[in-house]
Amino acid sequence: MNTLQAILIAIVEGLTEYLPVSSTAHMIFTSSFFGIQEDDFVKLFQVSIQFGAILAVVVLYWKKFFDFSKINFYVKLACAVIPALILGKLFDDKIDAILGNPIPIAIVLILGGFILLFIDKQFKNPTIIHEEDITIKKAVTIGFWQCLAMMPGTSRSAASIIGGMQQGLDRQTAAEFSFFLAVPTMLAVTTYSLLLKTYEVSQLKGYELLTQSPDNLKLFLMGNVIAFVVAIIAIKSFIGVIKKYGFKPWGYYRIIAGILLLAYFSLNK
Repeated sequence: MNTLQAILIAIVEGLTEYLPVSSTAHMIFTSSFFGIQEDDFVKLFQVSIQFGAILAVVVLYWKKFFDFSKINFYVKLACAVIPALILGKLFDDKIDAILGNPIPIAIVLILGGFILLFIDKQFKNPTIIHEEDITIKKAVTIGFWQCLAMMPGTSRSAASIIGGMQQGLDRQTAAEFSFFLAVPTMLAVTTYSLLLKTYEVSQLKGYELLTQSPDNLKLFLMGNVIAFVVAIIAIKSFIGVIKKYGFKPWGYYRIIAGILLLAYFSLNK
């Protein structure tokens, strides 16, 4: 993977991580379209640059994350992330196997798009408009909804937002809680990928892949900076769109993108 390819993947990650369109699917499609060879470092890079996207949420919502007087906020996030930690570890190998086949991911992208077309009508009478009113039970339930995103193409953001709205949250509160929940979730995934996971081909840990060459470390740092900047822009834009238009635009986007990508990968097997 060269510098330009790393920049492209980082931009895609920053743009799509917090949108209900599946960042994993978009990075896989970007890699395939631009002929980026998917070796162990590329797999690590695609996960580890989520750290930059994590920082974007922390910076934008710094008052929430650093208000240590409200311990209940941290308790809710800790409880909500537990399902993903357990199921993610159990199904890690199966998830990696699916990542190698873009066709089912494109199909899931399309199916998720149809769901987003009707979500606003399905949950049109919210009862919770402030994060403080989310109970621990509701937070854990949203955490289980988030686990649906273990199927690449689903979108962690979409799954947790739908889960939030199913629990009575309005659109903005559901989206923002999805952002908050992303921080411990992606931090855990990134930490596991960097420090604990042994990659199949190289038999190296993530940090060993990073320090294998100066170029790898340079791409890692550059990718996180780009993902951070782009994610800030994407988050601000997303909140504005869902306030005005709801989730339909993202549903149409997923359907169109999924059909195009399904056709592309079917013809280029």
